[in-house]
Amino acid sequence: MNALLIRLEQSPQGAIGVLLFDGAIFCFTLQPDEADKAKFHIPAGDYIATRYHGTRVPNTFIITRPGKDNIDGHKYLEFHAGNTEADTEGCVLVGSSTGKLKGNRAVLNSGVTFQQFLAYTANVNSFPIKIIDLYS
Repeated sequence: MNALLIRLEQSPQGAIGVLLFDGAIFCFTLQPDEADKAKFHIPAGDYIATRYHGTRVPNTFIITRPGKDNIDGHKYLEFHAGNTEADTEGCVLVGSSTGKLKGNRAVLNSGVTFQQFLAYTANVNSFPIKIIDLYS
């Protein structure tokens, strides 16, 4: 399984993208925007997502550089549920659509979408993920 995360829109409310598995769109994503100095923005590039069992998110994947245990000193960059940039410090939030919550750009139906993400990846322990930016 290969993943591609294409970031399409960036604003002070986050970077919205789409996550594809093996060339097919799976869901929308939201991450901190590049200008947000209080949070971490994963640079475009090639990464590995590895299954991880943590205390805050008991079953997920963390994103690292190939052959390393972190990205620029950030060890726990995870996929997880959440709607707005306030719900992430650098992790990838997943949702079935985009919209607004309390006036902020958001991914919606995140809890259900994250459960679908876990079901889709149930038999996978790691996968390559490429992140690219196609901001207009």
